[in-house]
Amino acid sequence: MTEHILAIDQGTTGTTVLIFDRETHIVGRAYAEFTQHYPRAGWVEHDGAEIWRVTLATAGRALSSAGLSARDLRAIGITNQRETVLAWNRHTGEPAHRAIVWQDRRTAGFCDDLRSRTGVTEMIRAKTGLVIDPYFSGTKLRWLLENVPGLRAGAEAGDILFGTIDSWLIWNLTGGAAHVTDPSNAARTQLYDIHRGVWDDELLSLMDVPARGLPEVRSSSAVLGHTTADGFLGAGGIPIAGVAGDQQAALFGQACHGPGLAKNTYGTGSFLLMHTGASTLRDPGPLLSTVAWRIGDQPLEYALEGAIFVTGAAVQWLRDGLGLIAAAAETEELARSIPQNDGVYFVPALTGLGAPHWDPYARGLIAGLTRGTGRAHLARAALEAMAYQTRDVTRAIEAQTGIALTELRADGGAVGNSFLMQFQADLLGVPVEVPRVSETTALGAAYLAGLATGMWQDREEIRATWKLARRFEPGMGTAERERLYTQWTRAVEKSRGWAA
Repeated sequence: MTEHILAIDQGTTGTTVLIFDRETHIVGRAYAEFTQHYPRAGWVEHDGAEIWRVTLATAGRALSSAGLSARDLRAIGITNQRETVLAWNRHTGEPAHRAIVWQDRRTAGFCDDLRSRTGVTEMIRAKTGLVIDPYFSGTKLRWLLENVPGLRAGAEAGDILFGTIDSWLIWNLTGGAAHVTDPSNAARTQLYDIHRGVWDDELLSLMDVPARGLPEVRSSSAVLGHTTADGFLGAGGIPIAGVAGDQQAALFGQACHGPGLAKNTYGTGSFLLMHTGASTLRDPGPLLSTVAWRIGDQPLEYALEGAIFVTGAAVQWLRDGLGLIAAAAETEELARSIPQNDGVYFVPALTGLGAPHWDPYARGLIAGLTRGTGRAHLARAALEAMAYQTRDVTRAIEAQTGIALTELRADGGAVGNSFLMQFQADLLGVPVEVPRVSETTALGAAYLAGLATGMWQDREEIRATWKLARRFEPGMGTAERERLYTQWTRAVEKSRGWAA
């Protein structure tokens, strides 16, 4: 049997496809961006049909780069941007509207209304582990049902299907035969009881979402369906055997398989997760309790999460919005070109603030500008903001769990920026470890698929494949660390409630 797994990492700004062998070497890869749509301030949308076309084309290029055909694959694993939700026609396969992206803020008013109702915040928190925020899928799906003509009637008649992006990709890969998701994605909809492991009638009623169009929730590591020749590059019968939301996939890919182990993924946003075992915290505070994954028929496993909405996206904004840089890689050289930040801070609350603040009305702020401020200061401030926001979350995790962080495993595109990784270690006061395979989101999806199809026998075998590439030791003094962080917290407070 072939020893290659194709992992689809369907992210917020683009799709990456990697092909791994049994030793987790990347033997093929391809990447393509897709269009970001901003129809109004605070609204973010994706074209589901474009995502599918880009994914299919990118998979073809990755196979070509590996010298393989689709028939050479043992299995497919999928990991995806979470919370982004899409509705499509069961019969035609056409999206009913653009997907509403996790960053979108259009349901902030409805979230305010939910918070004003007696007992609703507590009920949602108890069942889902989540706070009330436009971030999650349920209120987005309600908006689609209320605002797209004919959508509710179609949903109630069984003609419309709903899903997060994993469900959309699997539905297309299987030629419409499988409408499924996994618990890690279902847990982000605010429609799923993470303790009972079911779509919850009370939550569905609250959001006014008909259950009929929702996907079946299956395990994260199991055969969920098979490709059709029409659906996947002429190759039918390939098992789709691993699915997880991007951050849970990265947690699995970093071999954080037991309680207390933590990782941070630096992508469009940043997400720090700590594995909490077979149960959730009684009080997660300003953090989220979420499903980590379910392996086969084993019980659900859970994680504590701090979700940071904008990190890498701030660098993308410097590139695309302001034209200050031509490529993200320029930021490291620019940051190193000045000896310090000269008091310039960038709070990238471009879509509000996530954990631990949860302020949908916060807006981006640049503070400390002088006549001497140049693009190097802004580039450095954007990188430093990633580290400051990560410290915000680690402090909250330590407060809720009583566990002091002793090291942080880092992954995602930004780990190639040595300035950022060193500053992160300095600001946290603990080592930051970067693995040999930094694309741990895709690797986690591959692990889940390989575990379900026998490429790896168990988690111990998977953990043995994790290799350290570089370790960044903290070198900053405590007084300087606290001085910088105090200034950051002042800037954050200035950004709070700006659009209220």
